[in-house]
Amino acid sequence: MSDDAHEDSLTPWTSLVGVDAIRVAPLGRPVIAEMAIPGSKSVSNRALILAAMAEGTTELTGLLRSDDTYWCTDALGRLGADIALDGMRARVTGIGRRRPRSGPLHVGSAGTLARFLPPFLAAGDAGSWRVTASRQMSKRPVAALFEALRAGGARIECPDVANCYPAVIAGDTFAGGRLAMSGKVSSQFISGVLLGAAQSRNGVDLAVDGGIVQGDYVRITLDAMRHFGATVDADDALTRFRVAPTGYRARDLAIEADASTATYFAALAAVTRGRVTLTNLPPVTRQPDYGFLAILERLGCRVERRADRTIIACDQKLKGGLSVDMRPLSDATLTLAALAPFADAPITMTGVAHIRHHESDRLAAMSASLAKLGIRCEEHADGLTVHPGTPRFAVLDTFEDHRVAMSLAVLGVAGSGVELKDPACVSKTCPTFFELLSGLGVATELRAKK
Repeated sequence: MSDDAHEDSLTPWTSLVGVDAIRVAPLGRPVIAEMAIPGSKSVSNRALILAAMAEGTTELTGLLRSDDTYWCTDALGRLGADIALDGMRARVTGIGRRRPRSGPLHVGSAGTLARFLPPFLAAGDAGSWRVTASRQMSKRPVAALFEALRAGGARIECPDVANCYPAVIAGDTFAGGRLAMSGKVSSQFISGVLLGAAQSRNGVDLAVDGGIVQGDYVRITLDAMRHFGATVDADDALTRFRVAPTGYRARDLAIEADASTATYFAALAAVTRGRVTLTNLPPVTRQPDYGFLAILERLGCRVERRADRTIIACDQKLKGGLSVDMRPLSDATLTLAALAPFADAPITMTGVAHIRHHESDRLAAMSASLAKLGIRCEEHADGLTVHPGTPRFAVLDTFEDHRVAMSLAVLGVAGSGVELKDPACVSKTCPTFFELLSGLGVATELRAKK
């Protein structure tokens, strides 16, 4: 990795350690494949945290092993939970509200962990924890979360920058009660408060205004809480929540495939006029990025949704000339931007101003990358318009962002190839991404770090 970029977030589960760049060659033929997608990062980290904070022992299957889930298991183990890992299985013996160990914790660049862990620390038994994050994550404010927790009594200090990591969190201080939050910034802040609420002394009555960015992820949180025994009520519009102080109870869980990761391989079927069967992605899921398949249908693809799998096929040039509100599935914005040059008319993506504050400014990163590839792209405050064109080969930054890297790889396969710097960033959510590409017949060439 150039200039030691994001090395403070690397883990023993990081792939491509010591690789400076990877060259992805154009395939030149349709992708015809059946494949299984790795487990959901969002569900994996929710399941790990809830199993660790439950009373009893839980068996998790289908667990994603990525940088984000590594930092989750590491932090929970340091708190005293017993986590035995065997491939994609985990046996977790929880600690309930007990906090056997105080001391330093590190969340790396794991956004879910950075938002979900503080409420549990403040709601559980007494203790003190200094929580640090990667350089990248330390630049991302968590004010909405910390201020809501403080309103419920939590003691959280940020010694360097206000409402940013590092943070010192005192246990047995989050009593709960009536709280209010805005849902405009990130659904993870809402989920964090809800997750911790079941261990607070009084429970939480939470009002949310302004609508929730990617509200489906809050519904995933509610499902997970109920699975582990929490009593939680919510209105249909997700504006009011009531969580009783019940704690959590162990219960086994099979983790579903990651719909966000699936978008890249569904996109490959679209741009190569191929056929990809995702053998472990059924249509019954709360993950909002499954909705990307409906967008592919608007582009002219055929999608077959079976009880246990999803099949994507395309035999024509993609249809453009449409505008798509990507707010409900914003993680798939860059995947659609990577497809857009191969359509017959421009495609506009709107509603995603918030993704400027993720691992990178994703709109600026994709706009700059498309320009280097010779593709016309207009950057808007809340989205992009990408015009048809023939992408040329280019050497591109990944901006330490897994979604930038995977989207650009898809574009390279369908275009003239790409060389991606710092490809290890894919380990955040899909360490095997380039191996999966190779399994489809895509030629990749690694360049070692000097």
